[in-house]
Amino acid sequence: MSEQSGSPPTERERTELPIERGFPIERVNEIAEKEGRAKMYYRPIYTMHKWWARRLGCVFRAISLYTLLDDPEKVEVYEPGQDNETLADWGDETQTDIASLIDRVDMSDPESLWELYPKDVRVEDKKILDPFMGGGTSLVEASRFGAEVVGNDLNPVAWFVTKKELEAGQTDVEELEAAFEQIKEDVADEITQYYKTPCPNGDHEADVMYNFWVKELDCVSCGHTVPLFRDYRVAAGRYENDDKYNVHCPDCGAVTLVDDWQSESVCDDCGHGFAPKEGNVSRGGKYNCPDCGQKYAITDAIQEQGGYDTRLYAVEYYCGHCDEAGEEKSSHKGYKQAEKADIELFEEAQREWRENEELHDYVPDEKIPEGAITAASSVSGNDVFQHKYEDWTDMFNERQLVCHSKLLSSISDVSDQNIQEYLLLAFTGMLRTNTMMVGYDQGYNKIINIFKNNSFDPPQTPCEGNVWGAEFGRGTFQSIIDLVKSGIEYAGEPTERYVQDGETVETAGFSKPIGEDITLHQGDMRRLDFEDEFDAVITDPPYYDNIIYSEVSDYFYVWQKILLEDRYSGFGQDKTPRTESIVTNPYLEKTVEDFESELGQAFSVIKRALKDDGSLTFTYHHSDSESWGELLESLCNVGFEVTATYPITADINKFIGGEAVSFDIVVVARPIDETEPASWNSLRRDIYRTARRTRKQLEENRDLSRGDIGVMEMGACFREYSKHHGKVQRDGEIMSAKEVVQEIYGIIQEASDIGVEDVFIDLLDSNNPSFDDVNKLCRGTNATPEELKEMRLYNQDDGFELGTWDNEKRQAYIQERTNGDSDDHLSNLDKLQFLRYRYEKGQSVQNYVDKWGVDDDLRELAGRLSDATGDDTYTRVLGDRDITSY
Repeated sequence: MSEQSGSPPTERERTELPIERGFPIERVNEIAEKEGRAKMYYRPIYTMHKWWARRLGCVFRAISLYTLLDDPEKVEVYEPGQDNETLADWGDETQTDIASLIDRVDMSDPESLWELYPKDVRVEDKKILDPFMGGGTSLVEASRFGAEVVGNDLNPVAWFVTKKELEAGQTDVEELEAAFEQIKEDVADEITQYYKTPCPNGDHEADVMYNFWVKELDCVSCGHTVPLFRDYRVAAGRYENDDKYNVHCPDCGAVTLVDDWQSESVCDDCGHGFAPKEGNVSRGGKYNCPDCGQKYAITDAIQEQGGYDTRLYAVEYYCGHCDEAGEEKSSHKGYKQAEKADIELFEEAQREWRENEELHDYVPDEKIPEGAITAASSVSGNDVFQHKYEDWTDMFNERQLVCHSKLLSSISDVSDQNIQEYLLLAFTGMLRTNTMMVGYDQGYNKIINIFKNNSFDPPQTPCEGNVWGAEFGRGTFQSIIDLVKSGIEYAGEPTERYVQDGETVETAGFSKPIGEDITLHQGDMRRLDFEDEFDAVITDPPYYDNIIYSEVSDYFYVWQKILLEDRYSGFGQDKTPRTESIVTNPYLEKTVEDFESELGQAFSVIKRALKDDGSLTFTYHHSDSESWGELLESLCNVGFEVTATYPITADINKFIGGEAVSFDIVVVARPIDETEPASWNSLRRDIYRTARRTRKQLEENRDLSRGDIGVMEMGACFREYSKHHGKVQRDGEIMSAKEVVQEIYGIIQEASDIGVEDVFIDLLDSNNPSFDDVNKLCRGTNATPEELKEMRLYNQDDGFELGTWDNEKRQAYIQERTNGDSDDHLSNLDKLQFLRYRYEKGQSVQNYVDKWGVDDDLRELAGRLSDATGDDTYTRVLGDRDITSY
């Protein structure tokens, strides 16, 4: 921006924050990649209970570090593990050089402040708000800096989870352990008695880890009982049988080992021949009757028959007796057919459930509400009501209800309210796996959790886990209690993990615990009445419809409500709030336009809550130029200017199956008093210069991908536009933010000579490339995701696939063009992949090489493809006659 068109004269003088000048995305991402795979080791506080789309702690720690440190006079730095003494007390120059560390942060080199990332940093007089706190990551990380934190969420489950995270630093883990031992003495034996099975190795009992069930229907044509097996796999083999598969014999019911579950096999017990891959359920949700061949929609049959039956057919067990006796692992831990004793034990639990009315006080009595996820929709594709789930208790069998109610009743007897609530947290965390709404992952030999796809997907072969837990097993009450304990221990003395010279290093414990100065609100954030109060808002606002939090969280809410409804006002309804949620929801007819309007209202509340020189920093799930334009419009309309944007690592698991939302960004914005008029022609020149200058600066000084640079270019250009929002004229008309964003895209692409081939080679160089990478790498180039898709350089028909030379869809595209009237429309990439394909098939390539000719561009591209793939055939087909004359 030229001097003349700089900041508006009405804008207040304010300190430029480090995060506005630079952000060390390289350092953050190298930690995020590791933390995302091992959250329970990096920050166990966030694994105490499920919350959806939870941001990584390292991202928000870095955001806090670069947002809160603006005044070196109000910063103290402590060495972890050094008894609360500052670095200055130890003669460390870092303490006296904080001003320099802050001042040296810029776009070219933001890493000076990164030196403080693993230090116990404290700031004075900072008050932080997160009005969309969700799982509480922003508040937990800001509280570690000594900031006063205020949070809000509409959802009572989010409020409760965050409350317990922030109270963990003031909780004695020994008190929790003592309460757990009391519950163990009270009900553990009563629960575990229902998870015993005759050991196959002798006259004694083993512990059940998992019970395997199958739903059954009567064929509508012949009345034959049809077990709804998609295939007959039980689990992968273990130990000396790890190259085999445990399968269920459909004739005698035995669990038998086979070499290949996809080939014809013979049962060891009865000699029956069958193909384990061929079950009775086909794609499209139909059963295939093995007796008469009738095919019929499963949900239709369920509706007509008023439900379905379930049959216990197999058990996974662990025998401590055999383990201590030195038996082989495959003997004391394995799979077997369900026996009469197993069925009788379940029937005993059924009787207890029918006869003990007191137990019913400790299970939900609410019905499942209809909604975008629970009823058939584009969001989930499932309808639990078609599967005859009407009450929340329908998602559990009678044995689970007996065990859950006994456990919750015992928890309710704990007198210490704080400790009782941590036990409740463990209890509802356990419900992710202890339900008949989950199956078993046969390839990994473990139970699946109910929110693997952030939806309710009724399985045909449910897996029932051991509620209390055996020596082994996933998602048991014992194992979840351990997660809660780890979170509390961490909160009292948190550590930090970072990467140094390629190795992960963990600090000693920080002396400042998590929490201490906190205030939490539960309700619609648009009703918050703060004004000129907060130094910063750090948040992760909702994004369209990627998760309908209210519906999925009801699963936990109805159980938590049993103990909390008389304690906290947010737990007094039958379900969590719906209409106030800022999200698109087709079931409630809440549209994209509603979302944009309500998000604008939220930004207005945030601006009012901020001090005059405050800042708003938030993460956002960005997908396309339309999304950028809507976001920029919402922010600028209420008086913010965007001052920076940065790409960060995304956690793709948070999205509903297959949803193509691209990478995450950090957006930084500041309140602006007034914008200045500008003509589009003059602003366009400024934006063009800004884009070129930003790209040059980043390319010369940072080791960033082109996609990362493109995002930061966009942020710099937005900053230029923000100062003139609502006053940019073109041909006598005021341009909207959406129009300007489209123009900025074009300007950045103009400033770039990077095209489709460059982006494709970057994708080849990427580890496990995804649609996110396509979107990200196209930023700031002449290529678009749509262009790559049209050329079949990627497709998402059956999961993400790159259009490599051996990709069927890519080859079909090239063949069609090669067989056309002219070769003019063939790109160099088309030609090289076509030649590579013909070579692989043993077909002549020389006639095509002669016809097309070999110029420097083709040779250079062949070399780049060879380097990216390690396949020198690309270069040899252009020059080695022994090969090309094949």
